[in-house]
Amino acid sequence: MFFLLFLVFPFLELALLIKVGGVIGVLPTLLLLIVSAVLGSTLLRVAGLATALRAREKLARGEAPEREMLEGMLVALGGGLLILPGFISDVIGLLCLLPFTRRLILRRLLARIEEQAMRQRAFADDLQARNAPERPNVIEGEFERRDQ
Repeated sequence: MFFLLFLVFPFLELALLIKVGGVIGVLPTLLLLIVSAVLGSTLLRVAGLATALRAREKLARGEAPEREMLEGMLVALGGGLLILPGFISDVIGLLCLLPFTRRLILRRLLARIEEQAMRQRAFADDLQARNAPERPNVIEGEFERRDQ
């Protein structure tokens, strides 16, 4: 799946760049790409710093910053996609960097992670139940030995 994505994605980006360049011209297209790269690196710094500060506050309170870590990954992905030349990657990058869409993506991602974890726990419990040795029937009682 990822191989197909990496094979098709550059061609889609290139086709869109050619189409946009044909409509608005080469120079405005290049300026848009440069502006999106500068915007991406700026948003990456600002959003990344804000996420790091929230993670540090959680650590100071003794809590695990799992949500902030995932948010930081989305910010890094969004900034990287904005820095890459292309309009499709810019749209996806902006979705990862804007706070309200990032929270939506994060909610779905956390729900999917929880669902996967529950599936793995159920599978592990089922596997453990199958591999558990059968316990022999044990009848408890007392006995007395009488020799004749």
